[in-house]
Amino acid sequence: MTTTGEERERGFDHTEVEPRWQRTWDEADVFRIDDDETDPEYVLAMFPYTSGELHMGHVRNYTITDAYARFERMRGESVLHPMGWDSFGLPAENAAEERDTNPRDWTMQCIDSMREQLTEMGFGYDWERELATCEPEYYQWNQWLFKQFREEGLVERQAAELNWCPSCETVLADEQVEGEDELCWRCDTPIEAREMDQWFFTITDYAEELLEDLDDLDGWPNNVREMQRNWIGKQEGASVAFEVGDYGDVDIFTTRLDTIHGATFFSLAPGHPVAQEIAADNEEVAEYIEMAEDADEDDLDVTSGVFTGEYATNPATSEEIPVYVADYVLTDVGTGALYAVPAHDERDHEFAEAHDIDIVQVVEPTEDADADPDDIDVQEAAYTEDGVLVNSGEFDGLTSEEARDRFVSEFDGEHRTEYNLRDWGISRQRYWGTPIPMIHCDDCGYVEVPDEDLPVELPEFVHTTGNPLDAAEEWKQVDCPDCGADAVRETDTMDTFVDSSWYFLRYTSPDLDDAPFDAERASDWMPVDQYVGGIEHAVMHLLYARFFTKVLDDLDMVDGVREPFTNLTNQGMVLGEDGNKMSKSLGNGVSPQRIIEEYGADTARLFIMEAAQPEKEFAWSPEGVQSAHSFLQNVYTLVSEYSEGEVDTGDAGDIADYVAREIDATAANATAEFEDFRFNHALQAVRELVSLLRRYQEATDPDADTFERGLATAAKLLAPVAPHAAEEMWAELDRDGLIAEAEWPAAEAPDGYETERQLVENTREDVRDIVDTVGIEDPQTITLAVAPQWKHRVLDLARNADGNVVGTVMQDEELREQGEAAADFAKEIAGRAQSLDEQLPPEREQTALERAAWLVEREFGAEVVVQGPEEAASDLVGKAGPGRPAIDIEE
Repeated sequence: MTTTGEERERGFDHTEVEPRWQRTWDEADVFRIDDDETDPEYVLAMFPYTSGELHMGHVRNYTITDAYARFERMRGESVLHPMGWDSFGLPAENAAEERDTNPRDWTMQCIDSMREQLTEMGFGYDWERELATCEPEYYQWNQWLFKQFREEGLVERQAAELNWCPSCETVLADEQVEGEDELCWRCDTPIEAREMDQWFFTITDYAEELLEDLDDLDGWPNNVREMQRNWIGKQEGASVAFEVGDYGDVDIFTTRLDTIHGATFFSLAPGHPVAQEIAADNEEVAEYIEMAEDADEDDLDVTSGVFTGEYATNPATSEEIPVYVADYVLTDVGTGALYAVPAHDERDHEFAEAHDIDIVQVVEPTEDADADPDDIDVQEAAYTEDGVLVNSGEFDGLTSEEARDRFVSEFDGEHRTEYNLRDWGISRQRYWGTPIPMIHCDDCGYVEVPDEDLPVELPEFVHTTGNPLDAAEEWKQVDCPDCGADAVRETDTMDTFVDSSWYFLRYTSPDLDDAPFDAERASDWMPVDQYVGGIEHAVMHLLYARFFTKVLDDLDMVDGVREPFTNLTNQGMVLGEDGNKMSKSLGNGVSPQRIIEEYGADTARLFIMEAAQPEKEFAWSPEGVQSAHSFLQNVYTLVSEYSEGEVDTGDAGDIADYVAREIDATAANATAEFEDFRFNHALQAVRELVSLLRRYQEATDPDADTFERGLATAAKLLAPVAPHAAEEMWAELDRDGLIAEAEWPAAEAPDGYETERQLVENTREDVRDIVDTVGIEDPQTITLAVAPQWKHRVLDLARNADGNVVGTVMQDEELREQGEAAADFAKEIAGRAQSLDEQLPPEREQTALERAAWLVEREFGAEVVVQGPEEAASDLVGKAGPGRPAIDIEE
């Protein structure tokens, strides 16, 4: 039955439908998971910071995990899909200051608002597991874990030169300093260096394991793993000592000990202890060090340095070489001292040229190297590759690798492994964070807060500059837990990345009041099977969470879980319509709330998931939003027409067989795409299925069972992404229960489906080419003739003929009976024999074309006749090949 355009425009009202189904899911506990479930599928998005408003990046992130969680639930999995709030941090403190309120009240208002928005989006969370990191019930376990880490020797208090943000008035970890300009990760203010006493987690104790285990994270993006490898920065090398004047031996670390004979000067970082000692008696050095400490990085270059007047003795040559203090040597890399070989290091070469220091070559290319030794001029540029030693005395001729190994013992050195990774400074001079559970006593030193006194709760917010907890006089004055004397609480709070380093474990038992999480349940439910979040957390949250998980396993708090996240997806950015990052300042932002109100949550979800694969960025498109909205309304209309008896039905036949196979294939295809996180491909398959069902309805009176199964399948396949509309369709079809709890459609494509599909598409394309080329305006009959069996036999032999196609074919007794026809066909396909795909046998090819004939008839308005090789005219059959039927078109 054909429907009118007016009838098709009817649809569902999202403002009524979406809240109704959200209430239904809630009342039915669809997304709740029992504590006694065994190893559920754990699907998790990085929890949001409590800004108060969802943006499109949030919507995309949470739609991805919600769609996947719904998909797995329909496949019969128990699914843990929780939500919580990353609710400590400086932005809330600043917002409270601006609004003359306190961070807690502001944060709680934001949580209430965001929870409502997430619900309106139809995200299916187990809200009974909700957590907020700013609640004492949560952060007491930050404090308790701090104590466990300290007992394990993983906490230190030490003076260090740290990154200080003058705008945020707090210390930053190295991971929170961004770019070559060294800017604060939150406010883009250039950071400064300050010497301060701080609390550190000694993450460096796990550097090697953190590095090695990256190789096993096959479910992580390669770029994230590479970013962590680079951040950990393992270097294999050696240390040797150079005697520096009257200051004694100074250790250096180098990865190129083979070049030691070419050392022509020695460099100290401005912060090196020997440099500081020299500065005490050398005004020029003191001035340089002060200048280097105060200068921005952009004000210095690799040639910046000052001669100290001291000399170092090269243990390889016994020669004395000048000692410089140079800013390009970093205090916290290696030992903060190095011997310089200008001939074989680019930075050393630049410095040597600027300070007129000798450049001596001690390595030249090997005989089989790409470079010619005669073309190497180290006076012009450093030669940085390995090679063979020259100008190295008795060691000439050794390869670089041989020399590096031999020189360790030769010059009283030792093999060493260095890492760029530094210990994690967790102290923050702000209010809105977890108080560090330490007390300072003049007699006892630093003493832990006893377990029975946890949590150490935050005092009332104090409006002040600097560290607000320093101003909380009554709160910070306490008795020493050890001796009872007057003492003072630690007034720094923890880096908020501590909160997010274990929150995924708390979801397994959020109400537990005697431990951070139930160890047995966490060991069973962890690791997270699918984790989704931004690439910006590659060397912060993701690295810290890996560290925490390994420590917790070593503390016997989880059993054998050493990695927190099995599979990781970094969602791409949602750009503005202009292709730039969405921003209020650029005026290109799109409010999720406005989209929900105008089009509905399902439209927003469908558009976002259709626009690109999760890891790809895409630009917002009003046309794409409208397309998603129209599609949902049209699918619903098709379902509604059928359920209300407006679609006349008839008997099954070839068309029904074709449609049935397409339904099965679509389910199989969509399932595979959902599994591989290619949601846009799955949704395109659903669109094609719906289009096919509409054409089926228009072409004939469809078989009721086939048509209804197609509609139900389309609804199920849409359910993870557009759950409200899918529930409405399910109800229209009068199906039992909720589609959210329905069984996922069978996911097995019919045997030979892809070959059949390609046959049909190629045939339709060939008909189009003939019609267009010949200029046939009104075709009446289109005859399709299937190739005979013997041509399939030729094809099979040709594909395995190893070059001599004609000879192989004509050796076959059966094919020789075909005479020149077999030889001619063999010659025709000989040049492309190896690229020919296997095809359906003639009888299956004929059946496939008969099933699909209605598509050709609808497209060209002509009768389609499919003939086997025995019934078709011989001259027509002669033109047919396997997978390419001969075509005759009559006007």
